[in-house]
Amino acid sequence: MRNRINYLKRIFSAYVLKKESQLSFWHGRPEINPDATYNDLGPYYQKFYYKAFYKGTFDDKGIPLLNYHGTIGKQYNPIAIAQYGLGHYNLCKRNRPESCKVFIDMSNFLVEHLEKNEYGLYVWYHHFDWDYRGRVKSPWYSGLAQGVGISLLTRAYNETHENRYLNAMHKAEESLFAPINKGGCTYSDIHKNQWIEEMIVYPPTHILNGFIWAVFGVYDLYLLTKDHFYLKTFSKYVHTIESSLIRYDTGFWSFYDLSADKMLASPFYHRLHIVQLRILGKMTGNRYFFEIADKWYWYAQNEFNKVIATVYKAGFKLIKY
Repeated sequence: MRNRINYLKRIFSAYVLKKESQLSFWHGRPEINPDATYNDLGPYYQKFYYKAFYKGTFDDKGIPLLNYHGTIGKQYNPIAIAQYGLGHYNLCKRNRPESCKVFIDMSNFLVEHLEKNEYGLYVWYHHFDWDYRGRVKSPWYSGLAQGVGISLLTRAYNETHENRYLNAMHKAEESLFAPINKGGCTYSDIHKNQWIEEMIVYPPTHILNGFIWAVFGVYDLYLLTKDHFYLKTFSKYVHTIESSLIRYDTGFWSFYDLSADKMLASPFYHRLHIVQLRILGKMTGNRYFFEIADKWYWYAQNEFNKVIATVYKAGFKLIKY
């Protein structure tokens, strides 16, 4: 009961009182980066400018802290730190020297904070409890964190050729590709589809946005190394996404995940899905991703659909969390 009260207080503070919260970092407008390259490693695929201009709390070394309020308070989030670094990398490539330093500072933080899990694999831990399909206890790791961390470190190595970034990247990829039951982030379903799980819970829930962001990290490994092992691995994950998208389609909106009682995506995550699918289309040349993105875009143009999705999502959170 106490956990639920703390959760409701946190939600009330963020959504109703509009105080600074973790949402201040996450919920900007998702946009494709027009500077991104798809044949060679370059600027990241989403702009992330709103993340780079985050106005929340930082520690004395300039590392962003997200304010979760309640008993969680201000915390380092490795996903946020990686995406903050990627936003600054994009700005660095647009000739903002101060952003180049921030990009390296975030990369260094990730190198220094890789930790071994109980299976001996290196992960970026979240050192706070989280509410997702029940209570996820600290410390917990995430396929999303491993994937976006790799996206940052591939670029840090590409710019500096310093082996510490390369070594950390390879440590992170080992846990990304390892099976969940061996301390990793990948799950193989009964159809032998390969999934990267954002949240390591059982049964796996297949959060779509986290999976796709993690897959971008696999593609970055290929672009950096040109090793066809990574291209083959990327293709396996892409096949899973392509063959499963119909399961995320409600007929008027997209689902956030594929858990037993599926959760609709919020308007923000629905827009994010659209942007991510268009990026996948650019990476793969597969028209299907553009077709589904266009379909989901038109879902979002219907105001009735948007209202239904918002109300449903709010009710789901209050009842299930």
